Amino acid sequence: MTQSLFTQAIRQKLLANGARSAAGEDIDPAPVVKLFTPDANATWLLTEIDPDNPDIAFGLCDLGHGCPELGSVSLKEIERLRGPLGLPVERDRHYGETRRLSEVAKMARRAGSVSA
Repeated sequence: MTQSLFTQAIRQKLLANGARSAAGEDIDPAPVVKLFTPDANATWLLTEIDPDNPDIAFGLCDLGHGCPELGSVSLKEIERLRGPLGLPVERDRHYGETRRLSEVAKMARRAGSVSA
């Protein structure tokens, strides 16, 4: 699962952040990975994967309706998702956000979308 979406290094970083969260640590890391629909307006900036349920990721979710929000998503559902032209979700291979998720989320809410 998620072989096409994540490299091993990305997956390990997402799991490490998830383990820190699960341990009760109050973390606010920069997003690790950006996923998007090339033929729609959906974008996910993910920071962690739940180590107890590796299908669930957490991050900033923008489905293109003007209200990006923080939340959990199913990676299986993202993998199955297709845009109007039938294209699958892709990983932005050049993404490299350095701002913390809370800051990115605040900016996205103000703008009404994730424009990173």
